[in-house]
Amino acid sequence: MLLGAIADDFTGATDLASMLVRNGMRSVQLIGVPRQSDPPPDADAVVVALKSRTAPVQQAVTESLAALAWLRDAGCRQFFFKYCSTFDSTDQGNIGPVADALLTALDSGFALACPAFPANGRSVYQGHLFVGSTLLNESGMENHPLTPMRDANLVRVLGRQTDGTVGLVPYAVVAKGAEAIADAMTSLQEQGGRYAIVDAVSDEHLAAIGTAARRHALITGGSGVAMGLPENFRRDGVLATRGDPGALPIVEGCAAVLAGSCSRATLDQVEAAAGHVPILQLDPLETPDAGTLSSQALEWIEGKLGTTPVVIAASAPPDKVAGLQKRLGRDVAGALVERALAMIAEGLFARGVRRVVVAGGETAGAVVSQLGVRSLRIGAEIDPGVPWTYAEGARAPLLLALKSGNFGARDFFLKAFKVLHD
Repeated sequence: MLLGAIADDFTGATDLASMLVRNGMRSVQLIGVPRQSDPPPDADAVVVALKSRTAPVQQAVTESLAALAWLRDAGCRQFFFKYCSTFDSTDQGNIGPVADALLTALDSGFALACPAFPANGRSVYQGHLFVGSTLLNESGMENHPLTPMRDANLVRVLGRQTDGTVGLVPYAVVAKGAEAIADAMTSLQEQGGRYAIVDAVSDEHLAAIGTAARRHALITGGSGVAMGLPENFRRDGVLATRGDPGALPIVEGCAAVLAGSCSRATLDQVEAAAGHVPILQLDPLETPDAGTLSSQALEWIEGKLGTTPVVIAASAPPDKVAGLQKRLGRDVAGALVERALAMIAEGLFARGVRRVVVAGGETAGAVVSQLGVRSLRIGAEIDPGVPWTYAEGARAPLLLALKSGNFGARDFFLKAFKVLHD
């Protein structure tokens, strides 16, 4: 094992592992903090997926440090803290507090922070995060039910989460390449800085940033900044060139989509699937009971399962989400949807569903936990940042695609299963 990563949600972990596979590293995603007795998997990179993005700060820090300790014991040479390409968090954390704790544990005083992922429309310019051509705080993320983002200036956002100094490596420096980036980060560190927000608007920038961070103990960011890391290991002569680092077993069985994300992208994907595949739209506002919602869904699927997917969605526009949160409270409302979709996933598995797309990080965490999945072997991408994965050690062969709510093209739910036959 060369690279050890800690991700603050399940779909983000898959996104990162997919980027590493694309660039030649065999990657495995572990669900939750590994047990001390768990042997390291046969992989070049391991990503530990936590559900810490919206956890209490101290819980997020404790779990992240436990994951780091296991990865260090497993022999990893470099470490990565993965968060969302929309940098979503609150002013209390958890990005800053977790990064601070990891730096302290690694006896390191500096790390870069770069959530950019241009292939999915995320770019950082002059320290500001854009979604497409729109500032983050005008992109819809300002209405996120758990982590609303109302400031696009990442220097300010991260600065509110840490007692360390946050600087900027601007576009004009990044455009000059890896050496200039490395010099700028060294200068910031020598001036007492703890973090550098690094601009990036293209894959070439991300590759250069990765090269510049070759000797950094810790890198923080979205999956995009990881694209340059495998080449560093190849330069060092420790990573072999592999023909197909994302090869997965063939799995037959029924197909389903479970959508819990309320992002614009997922809402569009549900809408695009309408008229092509059977869709059930759950209404937790009308039926605020997870068991009842699950029973309704499992009754609905009778006679509909096959190789053509069924879509079961609890996704809803902001006004409906706000109504549910007002009635039940934010945390209770989120837990209700997660629990319902997890119970539905268990029922689908019992009925022979073996290929499942899950939309939404919190939903993905609930589903894999319900199914008892502890390890995912990462395969080929469906869309940037969203691969198929094979659930190792599951009760039966199972393929999962865990999709961040904001990721994927409009036709994602329709083409995901076609990829398996290409």
